[in-house]
Amino acid sequence: MNLVEIRRHLHAHPELGWAERGTTAFVAERLRECGLEPVLLSDGVGVICDIGPRAGRAMLLRADLDALPLADAKNVPYASTVPGVCHACGHDVHTAILLGAAERLASQPPDGHVRLLFQPAEEKMPGGALVALSEGVLDDVGMALALHCDPTVDVGQVGLREGAITAACDQLQIVLTGPGGHTSRPQNTVDLVYALGALITGLPGVLSRRVDPRSALSLVWGTATAGSVPNAIPHTATVAGTVRMLDHTAWERASELVIEGAQQLMVPYGASVEVRYRRGVPPVINDPAAHALLQESVAEALGPHASVLSKQSLGGEDFGWFGEKVPSAMARLGTRTPGGVTYDLHQPTFDVDEGCLQVGVDVLVTAARRYLAG
Repeated sequence: MNLVEIRRHLHAHPELGWAERGTTAFVAERLRECGLEPVLLSDGVGVICDIGPRAGRAMLLRADLDALPLADAKNVPYASTVPGVCHACGHDVHTAILLGAAERLASQPPDGHVRLLFQPAEEKMPGGALVALSEGVLDDVGMALALHCDPTVDVGQVGLREGAITAACDQLQIVLTGPGGHTSRPQNTVDLVYALGALITGLPGVLSRRVDPRSALSLVWGTATAGSVPNAIPHTATVAGTVRMLDHTAWERASELVIEGAQQLMVPYGASVEVRYRRGVPPVINDPAAHALLQESVAEALGPHASVLSKQSLGGEDFGWFGEKVPSAMARLGTRTPGGVTYDLHQPTFDVDEGCLQVGVDVLVTAARRYLAG
């Protein structure tokens, strides 16, 4: 199996979350070529594939399939052929690596059971992890592992961290309403634009005083809209953004605090408030035993100095849901050419040094064999 060719095919043919039917078919066919029997998730996107005997220990290895709604800005032979869609987060890399691991494990079956999950819709909220869990992907599984591209780490190195490695991430929209009116008479109505400004600047500050600072709760707005002409106070105003935090305790309280804070901030202005708070994903918390397994596996596969300490990210990842069920860990796979350019994630120019593909296979296969050996 040529991993570079597979990755480039996937990169050139990206699909958005819940629409990965071509990608699903491609993955399933590659697995069949390895003598395996892939099973599609019930909605026809995403693949589960089992390797080895069902008796004894079982491990889940997970990759994600979906791309992002961004135009590919790279001038390369494998650039996206789909307008406005590209693999700007490395899911093509994750999928190619898991296919490589499948081929190796199929050729030398492990002493135990490995379940592969090619998961759809990681970039959606709620993501495909919840669908996979509802269909029993973790039944009889004792541990789950995943890799994620890290363009700040050189190829040949893997970023590891015990405990939380990503953040919880929720989505928030707040709609303010009032009677509207002329800008010459703000005292006779509700000045929603002024109220919106107070909400935008005030709510993040309120939250910073209601949550333990060690949780690093961050509310950042992405959009704000109000009105259409300069001399009319509008009837509605809307602001939307994301709420991120580093620990589970803060995540449990966040929606209550946001709703309470928004309502109280608007009392002096007389604006009606509707808070639409959508819980997203919990933090990925690397279990100590799973983290230790990754450390040992990286050292065995790549050498004693290949692991580096990974910083905790405020990005969200629905792999966090697996950690709610079984001991789990995610590693940061180095994708930067040593001395080369750092391509940021979720940007149209994102690319990787494809030497990372074999590195990822080596780490996952080594980890699976070590775990199953007990």
